[in-house]
Amino acid sequence: MADLRSFGDSIWTMDGDDVRMYGIPFTTRMTIVRLADGGLWLHSPVVPTYARVAAVKTLGPVAHIVAPNKIHSLGFEPWRRVFAAAKGWVSPGFQRRHPDIEADEILSDAAPPEWQRKIDQHVFKGSVFLDEVVFCHRASRTLIVTDLIQRHDPDAQSWFWRIVKGWAGVLGEGGTARDLRASFRDRDAARRSRDLILGWDFENLVISHGACMSGGAKPYVSDAFAWLD
Repeated sequence: MADLRSFGDSIWTMDGDDVRMYGIPFTTRMTIVRLADGGLWLHSPVVPTYARVAAVKTLGPVAHIVAPNKIHSLGFEPWRRVFAAAKGWVSPGFQRRHPDIEADEILSDAAPPEWQRKIDQHVFKGSVFLDEVVFCHRASRTLIVTDLIQRHDPDAQSWFWRIVKGWAGVLGEGGTARDLRASFRDRDAARRSRDLILGWDFENLVISHGACMSGGAKPYVSDAFAWLD
């Protein structure tokens, strides 16, 4: 059975398969939002299975499939093959990394008319590597983050990965991974992005890798970006 969970007003999460990047194991998670017209907005889609697709269909028709940064490509094409009428949205650097993957639109700082005033968005600036687009679902007051913040469960790790992820700063309470922090060469731009996001009205946090938060998310996110100060 697909792991579909309600996370608030018109928002759900679905856990996917564990994956490895550079040999490091990661859990995966997709976020699903139902827009005002009833269409579904899929963020960072996990690899589809029959059960996952069937569960999503119970919520409504898939209208938008979102790859929020250039790393999260795994489920993008497979979901588009299942829902051919859905529009595919990708981060600014996505197609440079994946020239063979077709997309319809490039995400920017401005939310498109399809979800304007429902979901805020911003391309987090300052990194020479990561081009992540951060979102905020207004109705549920939920910040949606992909790789900028990770919170890996210590109990789910082997002793080796507890050491590695603890050193990286993404174990337990987590935060921004040490290697990603090093990629932010323009700290002023990053601080402006952080401050803009902290100005949004949110109290919950959904992330792709690790434990989400219901309540108390804004002070946590502020602390998670304290390395920028």
